Amino acid sequence: MSSDADVDPTDYEALADADVTMRQNEHGLHIADDEVTGVSSQGQTPEEAIENLAAAVESYKEATADDPGDDWL
Repeated sequence: MSSDADVDPTDYEALADADVTMRQNEHGLHIADDEVTGVSSQGQTPEEAIENLAAAVESYKEATADDPGDDWL
């Protein structure tokens, strides 16, 4: 991860295999990008951006899982 923040993405299970980069936009928002999945998220602080990214990556992984979830049909 490239960042000056004291945030460790591996503290979040969803980001264990992630390659996270951080940036800040012209409005001061911190943006966290997962280079593996292409998922990005933002927050007022680097910590908030990483937390939001973890939730977004978890949702992405659930949505793209091979299990169609229709076993009950």
